Amino acid sequence: MNGNDNPRKPILYYYLAVAAIVLLFNAFIMPGLMSMRVTQVDYGTFLREIENGNVKSVEIVDDAIGFVVVDQHGREQIYATGRLDDPDLVNRLYNADVEFMKVIPRENSPLVNFLVSWILPMLIFIGVGQFLMRRLQSKIGGMGNVMSFGKSNVKVYVEAQTGITFADVAGQDEAKEALQEVIDYLNNPEKYKEIGAKIPKGVLLVGPPGTGKTLLAKAVAGESKVPFFSISGSEFVEMFVGMGAARVRDLFKQAQEKAPCIVFIDEIDTIGKSRTSGGIGGNDEREQTLNQLLTEMDGFEADKGVVILAATNRPETLDKALLRPGRFDRRVPVELPDLRGREAILKVHGRNVKLDSNIDFISIARATPGASGADLANIVNEAALRAVKQGRSYVTQHDLEESVDVVIAGYQRKNAVISMKDKLTIAYHEIGHALVAAKQKNSAPVHKITIIPRTSGALGFTMQLEEDDKVLMSKEEALEQITVLLAGRSAEEVALGVITSGASNDIERATKIARAMVARFGMSETFDMMALETVTNQYLGGDTSLMVSAETAARIDNEVLKIIKACHQRAIDILEENKEKLHELTKHLLEKETLSGDEFMEILNS
Repeated sequence: MNGNDNPRKPILYYYLAVAAIVLLFNAFIMPGLMSMRVTQVDYGTFLREIENGNVKSVEIVDDAIGFVVVDQHGREQIYATGRLDDPDLVNRLYNADVEFMKVIPRENSPLVNFLVSWILPMLIFIGVGQFLMRRLQSKIGGMGNVMSFGKSNVKVYVEAQTGITFADVAGQDEAKEALQEVIDYLNNPEKYKEIGAKIPKGVLLVGPPGTGKTLLAKAVAGESKVPFFSISGSEFVEMFVGMGAARVRDLFKQAQEKAPCIVFIDEIDTIGKSRTSGGIGGNDEREQTLNQLLTEMDGFEADKGVVILAATNRPETLDKALLRPGRFDRRVPVELPDLRGREAILKVHGRNVKLDSNIDFISIARATPGASGADLANIVNEAALRAVKQGRSYVTQHDLEESVDVVIAGYQRKNAVISMKDKLTIAYHEIGHALVAAKQKNSAPVHKITIIPRTSGALGFTMQLEEDDKVLMSKEEALEQITVLLAGRSAEEVALGVITSGASNDIERATKIARAMVARFGMSETFDMMALETVTNQYLGGDTSLMVSAETAARIDNEVLKIIKACHQRAIDILEENKEKLHELTKHLLEKETLSGDEFMEILNS
């Protein structure tokens, strides 16, 4: 749709249609309806009805006579006839004892006739039309925004309405510190102005989904004593070109009227994507909205007290002009929490549920490396739901541990029917993972082994827990991880001499680590420290893309295969050396279906 099109044209057409309907109604339909009430007869019929005594009353006007006739059944009928020059009419009516009168003409003013005949019906039609149009707009959703062109759907919060403060946000101390500076400036701008410091106009919150970017923004609203505007980037984008830009103008107009204040734009990558010349025509609506946002951010001074907060998990797609100094010139990472951060988050969410006295959150935090704040909140909630199902009014440590398994692998499939042959294969597979992990010096300790199937499709799993989070991974650790992943299939080969499909996920993860070693980590002697691929989506899946020729890609594949084969053989060698323990541990796992890490190590070392 062209930006010059007027969205009110359909309404104008509607009004013209109403006027035409009113004209036709007054010209043709109304006279017909009025004429249906009166029967016209000739003057002779009028005189005969008088002589027969059937006429009850007569009304005489200038050029017509109206009279009421009562038939033999007592029913009344109105008739009309033209008026003739009849001097004896009055005597004839008087002698027949008929009520008669001459109507005194009284004409309405032309203005009243016009209002009643034209304006009043038109107003009725327009009122009914507007009512039906609003009903239609409310049913079809977004089309209703046509009538509110240029108005932003911004939500305004103050401290009392959010109910969230920094005390409700855990595991993001650095982000809280950066945002605390913004809040302090809004509450005490004088001390910053005195030294000549300027607060950043825009603060960009970046991080994976579920880490608490929107929660941090709401906490800013709870901590701040100024108005807080919240809107999603998708609300700027509409089907009409120019509407997004108009909404940006309206948003900043409202913000400047209520300064000092904070404006929060969630998922800003919706409108802030880089403007490229690759496409034909581009996205006019999104680019116009982005241009307007850039203009508005340049249009106010920092000392006015309007601070823009924005959140995204795709910072690499944002336009460079949006990130330059003077616009979003401060980036606050909201990363996945570390071990202590996960423990703090669990405690925050644990405040809202009844807990047993011996809850150990640090062990749950160790069991959830890579979990976001949203994942940890879900774990606490799943534990509370499990406690209710078990008929208890409080959450135990076992509830939390089971909820970790639920989030990782899904609910237990208690009614799943698995043959003893398949169950034996699964047991050897999981013991293979655990045994190889225990026999290597850099592998994390085994925490739990189970062969209970889960709703995610996992037929069993082996859980390893690190004592602390690791930020670096050595080449030896990477190779040992691959070896542990391939040990499940290796155990099937060593113990049963079979190869099954149960190792598909292990193979996928092992190949991913091996490829990263070669292409990104510089852990290959063939390619040394040459960068061969890049991460294109850091926070959403970590997708990668190769930057090499087809010949080099083939060499990379050969190098990855060499690593996989070496680790596979290493796993087989370890299992062959400990074949008796492999059979013994598998027997115990088949009997109990679940072994703790302590039970596993006790049997292994016996």
